[in-house]
Amino acid sequence: MHISLPAHETGLIIRRANAVFDLDLPTGPLMALVKDVQRDPVRQIIEHLDLIIVRTGEQVEVDVPVVLEGESASGTIATLDSQTVLLKVLATAIPQHVVVSVEGAEEGTQITAADLKLPEGAELASDPELLIVGVSVPAAEGLEDATAGEDAPAEGDVVPDES
Repeated sequence: MHISLPAHETGLIIRRANAVFDLDLPTGPLMALVKDVQRDPVRQIIEHLDLIIVRTGEQVEVDVPVVLEGESASGTIATLDSQTVLLKVLATAIPQHVVVSVEGAEEGTQITAADLKLPEGAELASDPELLIVGVSVPAAEGLEDATAGEDAPAEGDVVPDES
């Protein structure tokens, strides 16, 4: 079915992840979930939307963004390995994001999809072993160069034979 939607209002709605439209069509009211958005590469205007019709009470599988909260332990960094997680939720109750707290997490901490605190009514559809966040100590890239003496040859340098 082809329909036309007001550009400005549509643009505001699809800024949210997993936006749901309530459409009032001549055939009756419908609820639709945004499946794909095609934009003009230069002007960034919406050229086309693919919508999926959903029914009230129907569960859908959607990718929900993962948001990190808090600070890991001093001297460590938390790396978000998976930007989204696949959830099975009611079409009318799709969460905006899933929050993962890394507050005080020590080196070696790994948070998998199974460890996530999901919103009420949401089920995990991703692999439970999917790595979401890893906490590690950043590699000190310049440390080796700073500790090497000024007279020490750099790796790959040719050292003249003094015999």
